[in-house]
Amino acid sequence: MRKLGYNLILFFLPLFSCTHQEKADHIYINAKIWTGDSVQPWAEAIAIRNNSILFVGKDYQPYQGPLTRITDLQGEMMVPGFIDAHTHFLAGGYQLGNVNLRHANSKDSFISILKAFVKTTAPGRWITGGDWDHEEWGGALPKKEWIDSVTGNHPALLDRYDGHMALANSIALRMAAIDKHTPDPPGGQIVRDLQTGEPTGVLKDQAKNLLNGVIAAPSDKEMDEYLQRAAQHALSFGVTEVHDMGSYGGWPDLFTYRRAYEKKALPLRIYSFVPTRSWARLDSFVKKNGWGDDFLHWGGLKGFVDGSLGTATAWFYRPYLDAPSSTGLMVTDTHYLRAWILAADSVGLHVTNHAIGDRANDWILKVYGDAIAKNGQKDRRFRVEHAQHLTKEALPRFAQLGVIASMQPYHAFDDGKWAGKRLDSDRLQRTYAFRSLLNTHAILAFGTDWTVAPINPLEGIYAAVTRQTADGKNPNGWYPEQKISVGEALRCYTANSAFAGFQENAIGRLKAGMLADFVVLSENLFNIPPEKIKDVRVKLTVVNGKEAYQNND
Repeated sequence: MRKLGYNLILFFLPLFSCTHQEKADHIYINAKIWTGDSVQPWAEAIAIRNNSILFVGKDYQPYQGPLTRITDLQGEMMVPGFIDAHTHFLAGGYQLGNVNLRHANSKDSFISILKAFVKTTAPGRWITGGDWDHEEWGGALPKKEWIDSVTGNHPALLDRYDGHMALANSIALRMAAIDKHTPDPPGGQIVRDLQTGEPTGVLKDQAKNLLNGVIAAPSDKEMDEYLQRAAQHALSFGVTEVHDMGSYGGWPDLFTYRRAYEKKALPLRIYSFVPTRSWARLDSFVKKNGWGDDFLHWGGLKGFVDGSLGTATAWFYRPYLDAPSSTGLMVTDTHYLRAWILAADSVGLHVTNHAIGDRANDWILKVYGDAIAKNGQKDRRFRVEHAQHLTKEALPRFAQLGVIASMQPYHAFDDGKWAGKRLDSDRLQRTYAFRSLLNTHAILAFGTDWTVAPINPLEGIYAAVTRQTADGKNPNGWYPEQKISVGEALRCYTANSAFAGFQENAIGRLKAGMLADFVVLSENLFNIPPEKIKDVRVKLTVVNGKEAYQNND
């Protein structure tokens, strides 16, 4: 809808090209091409002119001219460029250059990794990043004393990998004036010592925001560096577009992308989201600047209903097994969130919301239904980010309401190690319910939530197809009835994610007239054991007709 004129050009381009025997700049031949196009699912050659696909099929010779470059792929597999429908992209670029505690599996290794990083850090500089997971060492939360012992004069705030909990050291707590008398903020929790009442250093959800005023925002130069670092990393895994849910408040992220775009230095496609509470500002921005184009666009809003399963802040109807006094948190005041959603939808903005617990998902689906009833039928493409734990009643509601389930399959690989101590088997049967949702004809868009999970789509496809878990204890799959096929998983990472960003007529399939984004893989995903998919390498990534990444190893 938003780019109708451009999409009409794409529609008529194949007719124009064939009539005038237009010659290609580059033709890739002898490939096993999975096109994602139901009319022609497989092909052997693809011809590119400028940034568009001129031809997909077998007999490419009419498109070959004297200046056409020919690349023989010698039977290698080609797929459309992967579209990651949920990232925190600039935070990923930041994290690539900072302390990484993802593999810490004990208190000692946590402290040791951090100690080594501190030695490389300028005196007094904030230490952030982290990505730790307390489940790796049995589930006990870390304490400020762990990091006080090695951070010296550095203030520190280290995030859990899901971003819903962080560990601050004593210096950081003092700078933010957080002590035993500080009340929990709405939608957050300051974890306290049960005997003394003193903060342990762990801050959950909105409690993390208590440090916002003392951590300096990154400069434009630093944000530009994060972008380039993140982009090169993503391209190496075949990601040609990301939907960025924001890392630094959404608006600074969008301005970073616009700076790069204006300098012709944006390496891959971006759909940039900003916070739902700023819907009026986004409405004004769109009226002044339009929606962007198929390389950089905006108009999406991201809100939060609840927290996460890992921090026991996802919102459920029934208590957690290991926290029987808690059913989780509503991290945004639901009165305001509902009002923002209805208002944003009324002016045509694209609305999506984070919902993990079953009660959170039911709540957001009802609000979406209310918005449809109030604002009328239109092509709105509401999304639920994560859609992680669903009631039986919620499963058919996605398709009935036309709501997209924006999911991250690698989370099942991670969570399957420990989710059983949080939730009973009845709730877990509808966790990451890929098959059940597809059976109701819901649209699933896949992403990674990077840096919560690796940005590698092949690991996500492996997780969706096998539902194996990181501990190796589910070789036949964790709740295997929710497995999906390789073709379905590929579609969720390509055409469905394109649809989730209003770009189904431009990217997500390999078809004449579409933009030339594609990936060449080291193995045919359909011909190898599913458990081997995670080991497949990206050999070539093409964005907008240009070779953006190449690996000849």
